Amino acid sequence: MTNVTETLQVTVQYTGDRSAVLTVAGDVDLHTASTLRERAVSVVEEGVPHLVLDLAQVDFVDSTGLSALISLLHATQKANGSVRLAAVPDRLVRMVNMTGISQLLPVHPTVADALAGHAADGATEPVRGADALG
Repeated sequence: MTNVTETLQVTVQYTGDRSAVLTVAGDVDLHTASTLRERAVSVVEEGVPHLVLDLAQVDFVDSTGLSALISLLHATQKANGSVRLAAVPDRLVRMVNMTGISQLLPVHPTVADALAGHAADGATEPVRGADALG
């Protein structure tokens, strides 16, 4: 399932009973952050509390986008889940580190690594498709 705005696309792939990868493409800013937040929260509300955000195709994140990431963290924690960031582009790594986001949301080089991190944190279901997503 895919949601599209002018500059943001969010695609969800369910990788286990309680985990999903959200592939984000475009800018996460004042105009699009709500799309990411709403789509991710709806996945959590469906009973899938462990999210991996694949940011490989993200071009830009502003303060509204950072706020959306924090709100996703709160939504997943409330559901006894978690959020992990994967494939953060070099151009965004400095921002993620400087703002402290990396202290709150684990950052992984690949989606497969992030999914493995969910499994290590006690996600009890087998993670399907981790090798195919890497």
